[in-house]
Amino acid sequence: MNESLWIFGYGSIIWKTGFDYDESRLAYLPDRARRFWQASTDHRGTIASPGRVVTLIDQPGENCWGMAFKVPSASVELTLSNLDVREVGGYERESVTIHFPDKDPVRGLTYTAHPANPNYLGPASAVDIASQIASSEGPSGSNNEYVFELALALDNLQVEDPHIQDIAGLLKERTDTENAP
Repeated sequence: MNESLWIFGYGSIIWKTGFDYDESRLAYLPDRARRFWQASTDHRGTIASPGRVVTLIDQPGENCWGMAFKVPSASVELTLSNLDVREVGGYERESVTIHFPDKDPVRGLTYTAHPANPNYLGPASAVDIASQIASSEGPSGSNNEYVFELALALDNLQVEDPHIQDIAGLLKERTDTENAP
């Protein structure tokens, strides 16, 4: 590949990028939202006890904020090959227009788990989502860790995401209650 490539991360890629990049910027996808509507049977859960991870949904009027990473041309092929393995659990590459607060939009890629994939769980209440997450762990660690790392990363970027904040809050309450004397 002769050109660099922008990758938009809205979940674990924000704090655990896992590939080389020349530049990173705060970015967003318009009319999209991040939701814990995708099962994780390979990273943050198992087939017997799936965890929940985020995917993108169409949501007119909302912006999904995350990070965009500019992958150098020499690393594009390897990066995509590795991300295709990392995002194997129902995610597909999606060509998107990535917007920046202070720069013209660029074309790039993200990985989205669409409703037709076999691991798609769809909507549920925050309480039900938090309950499933609290009891899930997989080869990449606990599902709680995924939520807390994402919430912290978004907080550090000064991005408000009520869905993530609600679920992280419920998990923190649960953890505090379990650890109380």
